Amino acid sequence: MKYVDEYRDAALVRKLADAIARVTTRPWTIMEICGGQTHAIVKFGLDDLLPKAITLVHGPGCPVCVTSADFIDQAIALALDRGVILCSFGDMLRVPGNGIDLLTAKARGGDVRIVYSPLDAVTIAKENPTRQVVFFAVGFETTAPANAMSVLAAAAQNVTNFSILTSHVLVPPAMRAILGSPDNRVQGFLAAGHVCTIMGTTEYGPIAAAYRAPIIITGFEPVDILEGILMCVQQLESGSHVVENAYSRAVRPEGNVHARKIVEQVFEVTDRDWRGIGVIPQSGLAVRPAYAAFDANKRFQLAAAPQDCATECISGQIMRGVKKPHDCPAFGTRCTPERPLGAPMVSSEGACAAYYRYRSRTVEPAATATS
Repeated sequence: MKYVDEYRDAALVRKLADAIARVTTRPWTIMEICGGQTHAIVKFGLDDLLPKAITLVHGPGCPVCVTSADFIDQAIALALDRGVILCSFGDMLRVPGNGIDLLTAKARGGDVRIVYSPLDAVTIAKENPTRQVVFFAVGFETTAPANAMSVLAAAAQNVTNFSILTSHVLVPPAMRAILGSPDNRVQGFLAAGHVCTIMGTTEYGPIAAAYRAPIIITGFEPVDILEGILMCVQQLESGSHVVENAYSRAVRPEGNVHARKIVEQVFEVTDRDWRGIGVIPQSGLAVRPAYAAFDANKRFQLAAAPQDCATECISGQIMRGVKKPHDCPAFGTRCTPERPLGAPMVSSEGACAAYYRYRSRTVEPAATATS
């Protein structure tokens, strides 16, 4: 518990909040990229500790939330129409596609199984040699190494009935898309520390320079987040726009070199459709031709699905920082965790789920961090 106590220390949290208040002289809007950071901010009421001039908006860093409905439809079709064993992490099962979700597909007879690692899916394939097994590979750069390893493991063990349905997305292109949008409000970023643990920090410097937006590599505990906000505000107030690492206990500039090599060996960069946002060029990872035998899209000749159907869910605006969950008329009424209209209400990292769990309909003051 020493680690948790150190980074949730109430006295240090209040000291950092006071320091932010002292250096803030005008309004600033800062986006935290990661959904885990969003949940910490809302759970501990960190935004309530900040001066009113500081606005925190919530980014697209929830991998479940940004997985497009057409990919979910493809996974459902594999389970129901192709008779495969569809393996997935549990947080994907209740995310709606354009029609049903994977949990409904399972109820209708699809062989949908929850696994805790993509290597579990390789094991299932070995145990069921007469069945095709597909792992639904979603996520940011953080999950890409493990998913790449599953392909390498299957290839090394000659597991020919295993493949992955890939919907990986990349953080830096999304940041560029947000900053370049005509309705952008974001002036600075708290970047996701776990992504940078894998990929390092070098990709962020050109973004900060091009858009004159400071980027702070930030962790996930209250002290981490407030330190990141303080560093970001200090840069904004002084007119600086560089990358700073406030998560040096985990992040190195070069990242995890071994993990990066594995990702680059199996995957190549491609355009990707982000749910609620649209296609962002060069923002995803696809299986390289050398490993096409383990690419479910190629193995099953999956047709390109239609674009996500229009709904009243405003997830795209929320994930671009244009609106907040309470700005959605359906929030907490027609859209709840039990009956979600969109992915941000389902996912454990979704902004709407955080507001629903920790804030009332009218946003009452939240509890502060405690030691």
